[in-house]
Amino acid sequence: MDGFGIFLTDYKTSKTIQLPVNPAELKLKYEGDNNSQSVVNLGEINRLGNLKLVGTTIESTFPTDVTTYVADDNLQEPQFYINFIKKIQKAKGHMQFVVANTKISMPMTIENFEYGFEKGYDEEYVYTLDLKQYREFAATKVSKSKKKKKKSKKGKKRISPPKKFGVGSSVVVNGRLYMDSNGNGPGAYEKNAKRQVINIATGHKYPICVGINGAARGWVKKSDVKKA
Repeated sequence: MDGFGIFLTDYKTSKTIQLPVNPAELKLKYEGDNNSQSVVNLGEINRLGNLKLVGTTIESTFPTDVTTYVADDNLQEPQFYINFIKKIQKAKGHMQFVVANTKISMPMTIENFEYGFEKGYDEEYVYTLDLKQYREFAATKVSKSKKKKKKSKKGKKRISPPKKFGVGSSVVVNGRLYMDSNGNGPGAYEKNAKRQVINIATGHKYPICVGINGAARGWVKKSDVKKA
């Protein structure tokens, strides 16, 4: 691999591929959900909102033969990459988007995938892949009824529940970092390092992605992480 590499991991199958040719440029768009309003005797103001989902667009090619600009030594046929992306899109799934040698790592969905030939040249497929950040969410049922709390009997001590953590939790890490949740790209060791949980990939070998100030550093085993 020459320079940085872009890796995509299917959350449902845990299968990882590397895009064969790096794009000429790669930009992440961070946009606030702000809106302007007019206020009497004050004029226009900007009401600040939360961050929108991060998006990026990859424009590159799937070559049919090895060339000098191929980033992956294990080049596959163009249809291999096309099928991988279309399968995730068809299954309404999402992927882990990782740029090796950088701190870019986040779960994303496929918003648009377009591929084909340009200028009558059929030696490589030209494609555009639009990705958008994926956030886990779950609906919670709110009950109006209030249940009376049971009083514990005297003389019996309740056992404290284990400390749980989730995305955004502050944790202490003792273990080796990996590039993705499957254990690819082993990296540095963390020792009593205070980190933040960036993402959780349930069912994976290294399911916890940790980082600093929202920037991912790598993936670790669940047993290597404790709530701070």
